[in-house]
Amino acid sequence: MSAVATRRAWAELLRLPALFTVPGDALAGAAATGLRPNHRTLLAIGSSLCLYEAGMALNDWADRAEDAVERPERPLPSGRIAPPAALTAATALTAAGLALASRAGRPSLAVAGALAGTVWAYDLALKHTPAGPAAMATARGLDLLLGATATAGPDHDHDPRSRATAAAPSAAALAAHTLAVTVVSRREAQGGSSTAPLAALATTAALTRLVGAGTTRRPSVGWDGDVDDDGFGWRRRGRSAPGGSASRGSASTGSASRGSASTGSASRGSASGLAPESGPALRTATPESGPAPRTATPDTAHRALRGALALAYAGTAARPLFHAALNPSPPLTQRAVGGGIRAMIPLQAALAARTGAPVTALLTAALAPAARRFARKVSVT
Repeated sequence: MSAVATRRAWAELLRLPALFTVPGDALAGAAATGLRPNHRTLLAIGSSLCLYEAGMALNDWADRAEDAVERPERPLPSGRIAPPAALTAATALTAAGLALASRAGRPSLAVAGALAGTVWAYDLALKHTPAGPAAMATARGLDLLLGATATAGPDHDHDPRSRATAAAPSAAALAAHTLAVTVVSRREAQGGSSTAPLAALATTAALTRLVGAGTTRRPSVGWDGDVDDDGFGWRRRGRSAPGGSASRGSASTGSASRGSASTGSASRGSASGLAPESGPALRTATPESGPAPRTATPDTAHRALRGALALAYAGTAARPLFHAALNPSPPLTQRAVGGGIRAMIPLQAALAARTGAPVTALLTAALAPAARRFARKVSVT
């Protein structure tokens, strides 16, 4: 087999176009913590990519006998890749993913270890059981939490456990979408049921409303790391810093905190004397400048962005699901699964925008065109 054919076989085995759906997990997790992405976020993305590809290789190795009957064109049953090579790749990628996570700190390694264990348990034991979809959903939720935990890091200023708690609602939303798509995928080779696509449509509608409605909130973390606002309007009681100021890594009164409007300081999203980090600058009325002109506020811009991303998510996921519900044939069911996988990108972007990180949301959304283009060459299912 030629080098080009070998590369294509591995691209099919690893489902390379689906890789574009992975970085958004860590980015959405970082956004939910209220911290900027940093070098540890990049480590989390690298770890996620390795563990995701490990799961792809292990999946085909575990299903090689079934694929020989239902999908004989796949790389293993067609003989283009030897089963031992696929298993070796899965093992090596898992080790690489754990190594990258360990460099982001012990909390990140713990989450990555749970993620790797879930991936291997799903592929080797749980995939064809009733617990299979839940295991896959758990893996995707853990991947988002990995980004949150890694971004916070192991230092004392940013308690990783509290930051991960702040990311839990976003992880639950992503897990719900993954659960719905995984249930649909269980019939992609046989087709024949409209129940799963209809249920996935209902899930898509609920998530679209969740990420597209309400106010944009940046989670606020108190002096001891307790989360006051998770970004979805669900509040938990926390303790404030001494002196009444919940500062980010600082105990001084009047310092700037993300999500709070301290007197004489600028906070992200506040209308203080300095422009917010995200969104257009706000002009205030002064004797020198006269009345402030009417301009779009950052909150208005955030709502517009969040609504656009929510609609992009709904459009990407709902249309193929609707077709599969009308005609649950294997080709249309597979197309619905592919659409559900690609829809993770606008969902991740909408989750980032929902927690007040528009730049991260736009960076995540920018992955969608590449995923769509490469999916025309290599199937994501």
